[in-house]
Amino acid sequence: MKWKFLSFNELSLDELYNIMQLRVNVFVVEQNCPYPELDNKDRHAEAVHVFAVNDQQDMVAYARVLPPGLSYPQASIGRVIVASKYRGHNLGAPLMHHAINTALAKWPKAGIQIGAQQAIERFYVELGFKTISPMYLEDDIPHIDMVYQAE
Repeated sequence: MKWKFLSFNELSLDELYNIMQLRVNVFVVEQNCPYPELDNKDRHAEAVHVFAVNDQQDMVAYARVLPPGLSYPQASIGRVIVASKYRGHNLGAPLMHHAINTALAKWPKAGIQIGAQQAIERFYVELGFKTISPMYLEDDIPHIDMVYQAE
């Protein structure tokens, strides 16, 4: 497994296609949420695409790290995915650790805010996030806002 940390302009066409395919397959098809997946945040000059590929170059896991002020006042991590056939292989925590470390390296004092699916709140709490909002619906899925502040 190889982890990559690339800006939009550094992505190859195949990497970009595989990222978009994974995101649409999970967020639009699997979760049955027809919404505009492409939001122009991917192209922001400071956005970092964190992902893992296997030896066959299959997209295994992905997260998008955004700068402060783009989605929230803090840096943010979103579009967190482990491909369906790789779920249960303990890739979620390493993916988030890479994303957190990327955000902290680029914006050490900004903190991190996420909009998390409420069903996996415990996963994020175990990573050091704290819940800061009541539940709200986003695309008919219960979500909560959470923050991570480096000590």
